[in-house]
Amino acid sequence: MEVIKTALEGVVIIEPRVFKDARGYFFESFSQRDFDAQVTPLLGHNVTFVQDNESMSSYGVVRGLHYQKPPYTQSKLVRCVRGSVLDVAVDIRKGSPTFGQHVAVELTEENHRQFFIPKGFAHGFAVLSETAVFQYKCDEFYHPEADAGIQLLDPALSIDWRIPWDKAIMSEKDRIRASLKDSPLDFDYSVNLYK
Repeated sequence: MEVIKTALEGVVIIEPRVFKDARGYFFESFSQRDFDAQVTPLLGHNVTFVQDNESMSSYGVVRGLHYQKPPYTQSKLVRCVRGSVLDVAVDIRKGSPTFGQHVAVELTEENHRQFFIPKGFAHGFAVLSETAVFQYKCDEFYHPEADAGIQLLDPALSIDWRIPWDKAIMSEKDRIRASLKDSPLDFDYSVNLYK
């Protein structure tokens, strides 16, 4: 696999090695051994995934920007197994030199790319295809009491979700979330969230 660094520290794109022939294709969608060998050195800490999630959404659905509050912070390794999504990570660590900045990457069933979002980042995606099946690996279990998020339409974030807003479909909870500056964030850049 190839690991591609982004402008945000710890946020990486993973491109698997895909073997194609007349029958179709094959690739390892995840190997803890390869992740430890190639991604862990870039992160400076180990990540062990404990929960896999899958969602199906139609065109125009925008989910996010979600995170879990300490002590239940999550890293995510995400991919789109059917269709196409624009996936976004936003740095929400107070004191970070890239606080409030984001990286967006298109994940598709054709490119097989995966996106790693570390703890201390909010995550969201927009469905660009007719439907999309999206999978997430998480290194912490879901805790409803720690569920949180920031406003995905916050103009300060300048995210181009690539969806006309008259066609966007959002949950009411996501629609009314606070902006980044008005969110009570519990992430400090100087604190190691992996200890």
